[in-house]
Amino acid sequence: MLEAVHLTKRYSSLPAVQNLSFSVRPGQILGCLGPNGSGKSTTVKMLTGLLQPTRGTVQFDGHNIQDDLKAYRKCLGYVPEEAHLYPYLSGWEYLEMIGTLRGMRDSELAKKIDSLLELFSLHPHRHATMGTYSKGMRQRILLIAAIMHNPDIFIFDEPLSGLDVTSALIFKNLVQALGRNDKLVFYCSHVLEVVEKVCSDVLILRKGVVIAQDSVTNIGQTLGQSLENRTP
Repeated sequence: MLEAVHLTKRYSSLPAVQNLSFSVRPGQILGCLGPNGSGKSTTVKMLTGLLQPTRGTVQFDGHNIQDDLKAYRKCLGYVPEEAHLYPYLSGWEYLEMIGTLRGMRDSELAKKIDSLLELFSLHPHRHATMGTYSKGMRQRILLIAAIMHNPDIFIFDEPLSGLDVTSALIFKNLVQALGRNDKLVFYCSHVLEVVEKVCSDVLILRKGVVIAQDSVTNIGQTLGQSLENRTP
C-alpha cells in the first residue's frame, strides 16, 4: 500500500499542501482533481520522492520512501506533466537506456520496446531523434518508459497532455487494465470526465487541502450529479 501520512509542504511561509492523508491499495485507481494551485503537482512530486515534505511522510508497505529512494523508484512508473527528454536520442535509444537502467534483460527489453512502440503507433519513428517528435509523440514515449518494466506503482501527472484521440483511448484502457492487475495507480488530472470514467476513487484538493475523498460512485451519489458539474 502507498500512503501519504499528514503531508505538508511549505515554500517559505506559504503552504502548498496541508496535512494531506490518503492511501492507494492494489487494484485501486485513485484520481486526484483540483484547479490550478490546489497542490496536485506538489503532491505528485512528494509521492515520487522528488520533493521532501516539510512535515509528514510518504510510505510504501509501511516504510518511509525517503529511507531508500533507490529501492522505491524501482517499483515506480512515473509520467511527469512536462516531457523533458533527450532531443538527440532516438525514441528507441531512450527506451533502451531507461530499460537498461531499470535492470531489464536484453532479450526482454527489445521485445517490450517493439510491442509498445507498435501499440502507440511510434514504431515507424523509432530511429528518429526525439527533437523531431511532436508533443504527443514525446508524451507517448514517456508513457512507454513508465510502463515497460511492469512496476507496482504508477503515478500519472496529466498523462493525456498532447495525445491524439486514439492514443488517449489506448491509454485509458491501459490504466483500467493496470487496476485489474492489482497495480497501485495515482492519476492526477484536471480532466474530470476522464477521472470519472477511469478511476475507482477520487481525491479532490483545493488550496492544498482535501475537500472530498471517496469512491467515484459514492461522490456522484452524494452530489447528485456528475463530477463534471462540480469542479472545486
